[in-house]
Amino acid sequence: MNTQNSEFLKKSLLNLGFGDKLNADLDKQIAAKSPEFNLVMQHEFNQKTIDYTLHFKAGDNQEMYFFNKYDATIKHKDDPAKNIDQTFYINKGSGITAKEAFNLMEGRAVNKQLYNLEGQKYQAWLTLDDKNLTDNGNKKIKHYHENYGFDLDKVIAGKGIKELDDPKAKEELMYSLKKGNAQQVTVGGEEGDKKYFIAANPQFKTVDLYDHQMKKIKREELLHTDQKPVRNLKQREQQKEDAPAKKQSRKAKVRI
Repeated sequence: MNTQNSEFLKKSLLNLGFGDKLNADLDKQIAAKSPEFNLVMQHEFNQKTIDYTLHFKAGDNQEMYFFNKYDATIKHKDDPAKNIDQTFYINKGSGITAKEAFNLMEGRAVNKQLYNLEGQKYQAWLTLDDKNLTDNGNKKIKHYHENYGFDLDKVIAGKGIKELDDPKAKEELMYSLKKGNAQQVTVGGEEGDKKYFIAANPQFKTVDLYDHQMKKIKREELLHTDQKPVRNLKQREQQKEDAPAKKQSRKAKVRI
C-alpha cells in the first residue's frame, strides 16, 4: 500500500469535514487494490440528516488512489421524494466541505478561495443554481467574484448588530457567514435587544433575515424605528439635563 497516498487522502477527508472515522475502511480498500470504491458517511446539521457517498478511484497502475467527488443527499423525514441531491467535485484534495455542501443545498451562499487558470488565488461567493442543471441533473454553481461588488462587511455595518462591536465576536460572525451558515446576531435598540439569524445573499448584495424559527422575514426589520442605535453617554446625559426644564415649561403653560 502506498502509505504516502493513503495519508494524503486521510488529510483531505479531515480538511473536507469528514473526520477520521473512514480511515480504517479507506486503508482496507486500498490494500485490497480495488479499482474503485465508495465510502459512506452521515452527518446531522440543524436537525436535518445529510448522507454522503465518497467516490475513490485507482490510477492506471493502481499505485495511487484519487478522491474525485462525493454525492450528498439531504433527507426529508416524511417524503423521500423531497430529498435534495447534489454532487461535489474534489480537486487535488480540496473543494467544498461537508458543512458547506449542506449550506449550499439549503440555498445559502459560501465564500471560497479559488484559483484561476494561471494559478492565481481569488475570492468568490458560490451558490447553487436551481434553474440551470448539468446533463446529469446536478445544479450548476454560480460564482460572484470580488468585482461583483458584494461587501458583506459594509452590508451589515450600521445595523445595530452588537457582535460587530467586539473584534473577536465580529471575526467569528464573519467567518461563520462566509462558511454559509445562518448565524444568530443580537440587534440593540431603544426597546431592548432582539435576536435574529442572518445569512449572506451576494446575488442581491444584502443579507437574508430569519426569526428564531428560521422563518424568513423582511430585511427592513433591521431598520425599524425601534432598532435605532442607543444614544451615546453624552447624549443621554444631555437628555437628563434637559428633562427638568421641559417639565417646568409644561407646568408654566398649564398655569397660564
